[in-house]
Amino acid sequence: QVQLVESGGGLVQPGGSLRLSCITSGFLFKRYAMSWFRQTPGKERELVATITSPMRTIYTDSVKGRFTISRDNAIDTVYLQMSSLKLEDTAVYYCAKAKYGSINYGYARLDDYDSWGQGTQVTVSS
Repeated sequence: QVQLVESGGGLVQPGGSLRLSCITSGFLFKRYAMSWFRQTPGKERELVATITSPMRTIYTDSVKGRFTISRDNAIDTVYLQMSSLKLEDTAVYYCAKAKYGSINYGYARLDDYDSWGQGTQVTVSS
């Protein structure tokens, strides 16, 4: 069984930093693209960042220069380093496993993912 276990969410002040972790199991981690999505109440789940296999990265425009996605294939873990946080970054963040190592048309389609973490709350507040 595939499992994605997230940690690192919490309350931070604007301008602060936070690192989310997603420890995975139950599949050959290094073969698959991994993404972070986020969602706020009443809004659609939004792609934040993706790291492919091999290691290419993609970011939504609103987080470019502030967030960094990375992965450690030795311990089957993907990270999202978040800095210069803004109020608008407040959301539930989800780790997701793609069905493939890479996709030609992009990574925003929910149907291209087959496993999700439970979600971790990130709140940016002054």
